[in-house]
Amino acid sequence: MHILLVDDEALARSRLRTLLADAAASDPALPPLVVHEAADSDQAWELLDAPDCAIELLLLDIHMPGQDGLSLAERLRGLARPPALVFVTAYSLHAVNAFELEALDYLTKPVRLARLQQMLAKLLRQRMPAAAPAAQESANMLLIQDRGRTERVPLNEVIYFKAELKYVTVRTAGHSYILDSALNDLESRHATQFLRVHRNALVARHALRALEKHHDAEEGDGWAVRLQGIAEPLAVSRRQLPAVRAALRDASEPSV
Repeated sequence: MHILLVDDEALARSRLRTLLADAAASDPALPPLVVHEAADSDQAWELLDAPDCAIELLLLDIHMPGQDGLSLAERLRGLARPPALVFVTAYSLHAVNAFELEALDYLTKPVRLARLQQMLAKLLRQRMPAAAPAAQESANMLLIQDRGRTERVPLNEVIYFKAELKYVTVRTAGHSYILDSALNDLESRHATQFLRVHRNALVARHALRALEKHHDAEEGDGWAVRLQGIAEPLAVSRRQLPAVRAALRDASEPSV
């Protein structure tokens, strides 16, 4: 991946180079990074407007002598294939303008490695073809970004998926991961292996062990499932109760 750093401060460009190298070293899912530099908007435009330009990601400072970063970002709209745009600045007050210019992200100086890794992961997700989810998740494997590392988690080890705020918790017998995905997408891709038991939870069919009475602080008296490999039960909604009973019944019937 070709990345262009645009900042009038050489020290700021050097720090970003170091952070990008650290990010590449810690994440094998990242493609090789080729880093270019420009000290102002004019130098940057010479590279970006070249017929053979290969820049895919632009890390752009806003306050620079001459043409500022916002003006350069406006010019990107005239390119046939503009790079992904990320602003890097000490002034958070420009965030609204940045996203009006369709920036991928907005990093505040001093940039932290974890924040840079988060941005790169976001870029990779956007670059993945919508028609090929297997690039991120194969039929039997999940790729999960965890603390700056990429974890390969076999799908048959997952006991449940649970939606919490903007993310999904992926629970195995020995670990919990955070997956940036939607529960509905996971259900549509893995419906044969996972069963919806609640609006916020999918459980592995092979892990279903029992259905029992349960009291929930929010929903009151109801039902929950016991799952192999974990101690805590998961609540079952009234709407999903028939499907859970059917799945347990099917699991208990001997195959012919």
